Amino acid sequence: MSTTTGPERTRVPGRRPFRRGWFIGASISLIWTFPVLVELWEGPSVAGHLVGTAIIVVFAAVFMAAVPYARVTTSRLRRLLPTVVLFALSLTLLPWLGTDVRWMWTFVGVAFAVSAMGRRTTWLFVPALSALSFVVGEAMGADAFSNVVNSAIILSISIMMFSFVENISTLERLRAAQEQIAELAAERERGRVARDVHDILGHSLTVITVKAELAGRLMDAGSPAARDEIAQIEGLSRGALADVRATVHGYRGVSISGELAAARAALESAGVSADLPGSTDQVPADRRELAGWVVREAVTNVVRHSGASACRVRLDNRSIEVVDDGCGPASTASTGSGLTGLRERVETSGARLTIGRSDLGGFKVKVAW
Repeated sequence: MSTTTGPERTRVPGRRPFRRGWFIGASISLIWTFPVLVELWEGPSVAGHLVGTAIIVVFAAVFMAAVPYARVTTSRLRRLLPTVVLFALSLTLLPWLGTDVRWMWTFVGVAFAVSAMGRRTTWLFVPALSALSFVVGEAMGADAFSNVVNSAIILSISIMMFSFVENISTLERLRAAQEQIAELAAERERGRVARDVHDILGHSLTVITVKAELAGRLMDAGSPAARDEIAQIEGLSRGALADVRATVHGYRGVSISGELAAARAALESAGVSADLPGSTDQVPADRRELAGWVVREAVTNVVRHSGASACRVRLDNRSIEVVDDGCGPASTASTGSGLTGLRERVETSGARLTIGRSDLGGFKVKVAW
């Protein structure tokens, strides 16, 4: 078991069910103290009966507290306290039990095994305790068979509990990792929805605003074309609503060809000359959605912020570039939420975003893959 397991587990969900299981199992195991009580009460001294019984009660309480104590204690040295106390209490029973106190050392070994002291330390201590029990029994002339059985019980039960606790610790870490993954996935999904909604609404509302202004001017001039512009605004609004719903449900896709068509309409409505590619065949299939998002965000910025009169989009099999002849960037970096979202999208796909001044004197957005 890792030496860092104990302190880290204090915050891991699922700890209480393990504690509850420990209390149930530990309570059942204390049945093995009854033969010790019987042997204590076989003596003639009533005071000895009471003192010995009190020691057994304290021994049982310390054993029951071994796991809860180890799981809230960060110090390795302090986690040894239940083991030390149990061993010392077992030695106080020597006047009544003699070498039979060795039968209490199984509880000592288990307390150490559940104290999260580390795999290497546990594999040193438990066999040493088992060997000590055997040596003491042999030295005091104990029955050979029972001596071997007692040593084997100390070794096997303690190692079994160590393995059980180690498995529980692994499951808890796995559960904590799963919860972290779920949190990260939820955060990523929230970011995706926020980014997509921004990109969709930013583009659609920009085009709607431009067309509404154009429709207003046409209505002032008494032009019948105003009706067509208003109809297009209605269509754009319905499309934006459908896009938002699709984005929230996670199945909206973007294509470079569709975005180029939308970009042409948006630029022309804003009075910006559009120089767009006639074909998108050169864009790799796995990059067409990304290229579509680049066109959407970059053209939205051209219409909304640049004050440009011309916009040019260039495509090849390695990159996409959108430039204009507007006011250009104030610096080589942008903190706008639209370009920030685009940068996140580009970096997630393994591509590279470049922002700067274009050869037309305005703004340049280039994504290379």
